[in-house]
Order: sequence, then C-alpha cells, then structure tokens
Amino acid sequence: MAIVVLVLWLFTAGAGFSVLITSNLKGDRAVSAAQLVPADARPAAQGPAAQGPAAQGPAAPVKDRFAPPSLVAARNAPVVPGARALLEFAHPALGIIGLAFWLGFSLVHNRVLGWIGFGLAAATACAGLTWFTVNVRAAHRRDRESADPADPAPSFRGRLVALHGAGATLTFVLAALSALVLRA
Repeated sequence: MAIVVLVLWLFTAGAGFSVLITSNLKGDRAVSAAQLVPADARPAAQGPAAQGPAAQGPAAPVKDRFAPPSLVAARNAPVVPGARALLEFAHPALGIIGLAFWLGFSLVHNRVLGWIGFGLAAATACAGLTWFTVNVRAAHRRDRESADPADPAPSFRGRLVALHGAGATLTFVLAALSALVLRA
C-alpha cells in the first residue's frame, strides 16, 4: 500500500506541476509596495495642483452604503502581505520533502518516516488550501476593483486544480491508512 501511495503522490505532484506550467504565474512578476497597500489607504497626490476642491479629479467610485469603513478596509487589505509568494514556494517544497520521507518509508517501513511523511502531507495540504484561498480572494478583489490589467490575479485551469486536489486528498487518506496499518 505504501508503493500505491508513493505512485499516487508522484501523480499528484505531476498534476501540480501541470497546474503551475499552465497558469499565468511568471517568474518576472514583482510585487511593489504600492500593490500591498489598499487603494483607500493610499495618500492623495501632493502639490499645488492637488489643493482646492476643483482639482480633486474624477469622482470616487460608488461605495456600498451599508458597509462600514472597517469592512471596506478588511475587504481591500491583503490577508498576509507577501503570502502568495511564500505559498508559491512552501506548497511545492513541503510536497517534495514529504515525498522524499514517504519514499524512505516505502523502502524501509520505518513508522517514524511514515508519520513524518504524513505530517508533511498535512502541512502541504494546508499550504495548498491557503494558497488557493488567497488566489480566489485576489481574483474576486480584482473583479470588484477592475484593477490594472498589467498585474493580473493568478489564474489556474479548473480541471487541473480539481485533479490535483482529488489526487492530494486520496494521497492524504491512503498515507494515513498506510502509516497506521503497516508495522515496522
């Protein structure tokens, strides 16, 4: 059963790699400090042209009259600044390290290696779900704000994400069963 989990883990890693290759994530995409600050919190332009009521520029976007300022700020603020970049690294890294421990477990059937591999699979799943949630929030925020098309929110193909998630779920369940059932 440990070999089945190993093969399934490799399949899931391949699906995840396909998700990354077909996404719009690029290595040259840099996040500026201005993108981390919500638009409502950015300071107004300074100088003589910005002084006076006539020089205010175009009208502000229509606000939701039932949303208090704290809710508007919470909707616009990033959950954790830089979380997307951290999760882009952590999710695959944890998965690869967990795969290495599971390979060791498959070869020598040491329960400690199995439980470490299972723990890393759990951490990988948590990082992956958090990454998915951060990307969904960024996409919804971009749709609401009609942001700059030069900085698109990450997008992934739905079928590949579903395949990767289903494979990861099955891997997680079978890894738990294997670590519980197999003896040292």
